[in-house]
Amino acid sequence: MVNTQGRSTAGKLSAVKGMNDILPPESAQWEWFEQHVREVMGVYAYGNIRTPIVEHTQLFVKGTGETTDIVEKEMYSFEDRLNGEQLTLRPENTPGVVRAAIEHNLTYDGGKRLYYVGPMFRHERPQRGRYRQFYQVGAEAIGFAGPEVDAELIVLASHLLQRLGLPGIRVELNSLGLAAERQQHRLALITHFERHAELLDADAKRRLHSNPLRILDTKNPAMQDIVAQAPQLLGFLGEASLAHFETVQALLTASGVPWSVNPRAVRGLDYYSHTVFEFITDELGAQGTLCGGGRYDGLFEILGGKPTPGVGWGMGIERVLELLRVRGLAASAVAPDAFVVIPDAGVLPIAFQAMQALREAGVRVQMHAGAQAAPTSMKSQFKRADSSGARFALVFGASEVAQGQLTVKNLRDGSGAQQLRALADVREWASTLQLPTS
Repeated sequence: MVNTQGRSTAGKLSAVKGMNDILPPESAQWEWFEQHVREVMGVYAYGNIRTPIVEHTQLFVKGTGETTDIVEKEMYSFEDRLNGEQLTLRPENTPGVVRAAIEHNLTYDGGKRLYYVGPMFRHERPQRGRYRQFYQVGAEAIGFAGPEVDAELIVLASHLLQRLGLPGIRVELNSLGLAAERQQHRLALITHFERHAELLDADAKRRLHSNPLRILDTKNPAMQDIVAQAPQLLGFLGEASLAHFETVQALLTASGVPWSVNPRAVRGLDYYSHTVFEFITDELGAQGTLCGGGRYDGLFEILGGKPTPGVGWGMGIERVLELLRVRGLAASAVAPDAFVVIPDAGVLPIAFQAMQALREAGVRVQMHAGAQAAPTSMKSQFKRADSSGARFALVFGASEVAQGQLTVKNLRDGSGAQQLRALADVREWASTLQLPTS
């Protein structure tokens, strides 16, 4: 990822601060990651959904919560100059998925399992693992009320991280119960924090009566003791909520996913109920949450839909890729199988025919460019072939081409072995240029 300063001077433009270009070869990491996402989502029968990047601002005000940091401080919102509509670049995607489900009546024939991959936008202070344009993969299961789907989604996220080569990520669980239970807990929290008002920072005082649950998520060291003494929501859960939460735990244990209960885990969004969870690492400093989510059974009604249960999670792609780099597990860019050396521009038509046949056979081919305008020495071309990472050089020498042949030179076996191949039989020997797949 290319970090920029976000400054523009006369005659020179740069990317917006906190919004980064993703360039080769790093982009190969992203493609590798996304391929694993598609494969894992497929085996769990989750289908891809693609929602607009721009939504009506009210969707996030209502869906994410008026008192959340996202809505209060972080959204990129603007007025559409053509019609005066208030629009926002999506800061997260669960409200957009729910809006789409309501608008298109997705659950008319039963629940749906969905996933997405794409950019989100929040006006935050850029730092390691936190950007203003950032990318998430997310999974949403809508229309399913049972705790088994909560567990399935956590198992799915764990499976994906394992597939990427990232075992040992800590899973923390909590339950936020039902609205009535949270209300009882809310009143107890207000009473508790009012007794210690002198210890609250400005942010906590602001949230005390609007969203006291969020105070539990404070990072202020001076408030940790008073937060630790606060009443825990688990103590206010009724029989049904406890049974839901206990089933989730039992299913995770049966699936081999280690977990622990963190009674302070509340997530930062207002729509959660019952199960909430986070996948956390200590290897990325302050930005250690790789994945987080939970159940949001009331969100459909908040957004004007029929009562419909839902549960889901979002995973930060940049953070996952950064953890791979920290662990020395970053995937290598895919090198071409063959590099085409062009000694003379006169052979270009023949070379083009052969290259197209190879590519249609699945061979990754990179061509030397510039033979027509400014001929490049064979030595320079072989140097470029070597630096490309290709296993073979395909040399279209004029004399060989005249005899219907080309030279295939091995660049990686240490011997530089060469052999002639018939141009008429390209498709028959194309596979010899490819590494065998396991």
